[in-house]
Amino acid sequence: MSKGENIYKRKDGRWEARYVKGRLPSGKIQYGYCYGKSYKEAKTKANERKASILYDPNSAFAAPVKNFETYCNEWLQSKKFNLKESTFIKYETILRRHIKPKLGQYTPQTLKSTQIDRFIDELISEKDMSPKSTKDILIILRSILKYVTKQNPKHPVNIEFSYPKCAKKQMRVLSQEEQTDFVNYLLEDINPCTFGILLSMSTGLRIGEICALKWTCISLEDGTLHVNQTMQRLHQDGDLKSRTKIIITSPKSETSKRLIPLPDYIYTLCKQVMPENQDTYVLTGTTKYMEPRTLQYRLKKYAENCNIENMHFHALRHTFATRCVEVGFEIKSLSEILGHATTTLTLDRYVHSSMDLKRSNMKKLEVIGFNQSLQMS
Repeated sequence: MSKGENIYKRKDGRWEARYVKGRLPSGKIQYGYCYGKSYKEAKTKANERKASILYDPNSAFAAPVKNFETYCNEWLQSKKFNLKESTFIKYETILRRHIKPKLGQYTPQTLKSTQIDRFIDELISEKDMSPKSTKDILIILRSILKYVTKQNPKHPVNIEFSYPKCAKKQMRVLSQEEQTDFVNYLLEDINPCTFGILLSMSTGLRIGEICALKWTCISLEDGTLHVNQTMQRLHQDGDLKSRTKIIITSPKSETSKRLIPLPDYIYTLCKQVMPENQDTYVLTGTTKYMEPRTLQYRLKKYAENCNIENMHFHALRHTFATRCVEVGFEIKSLSEILGHATTTLTLDRYVHSSMDLKRSNMKKLEVIGFNQSLQMS
């Protein structure tokens, strides 16, 4: 027998060559056999048969033999040039940590809904994954399964599974009293960092956007702030001293690139603190940036000094949106200032109506006669 080629001489004197025709729906390999009077003849016939299967899409045995991990890698590479670096790294991390270790060894045709259900259950139960993170993983999994079907239309993979329900998280919004106390505290000792926090609180900037913001993006002539960059810390693979790196790149979406009019009080503050060298970062006043982790740490310390609990940087953005609604801000304008693609996202995630605002709106019922009707009765 020829080692590694599955060719051997039979007892009847003929040579037999075995080759892989494909896989059964169960995943079991299906073999074909060729015979010849010589080793060379049998090998030639087997090679011809393998070539015909490989290049004939109508072959009955042209079922894919690649495992799911291979398709995962192909799918990721097909996305590479259309994704931002941060998104590509996120996808690669999800594949490497979750999908490929559990599902990569299977062929797509052997995957069943029960296996996917067990996979989902393990993510939530054993790995304590949040419904939101689990949903992100499953969205990628579904996209890969569609890719497999597109590559093999004669052998579609039809697996049904549901995304876990994501409970709507109540976001932290500062009360008006907390906001006043916090602003007064920041103004006591104004410096590049406290100014940057005030600026974010007054414009709804994301933490990555304020970290990447330079004074060159603030125009005193026009009274505007131009958002065109964001900062992120990304994971990186390989034999490197650091497992993460900082990148400054374009914002998360085209709508995130925006021009924001400055409120008068922020405009006045900008005139007071703007440095001569405008090619510097707002948060530091120098050419060296402050990364999001450091800013979040400082924000937490400032909040603790004001006895404000559960403070996270994104709470500033939610507080800004809520205050805007409370003063009657037009929603379309607010949505564009926040950098949202639709007003639905603004209303659903970033608008938190206070009890005072609800009371005020309920009093408006008097305008349409409710109060008068009750008095008459």
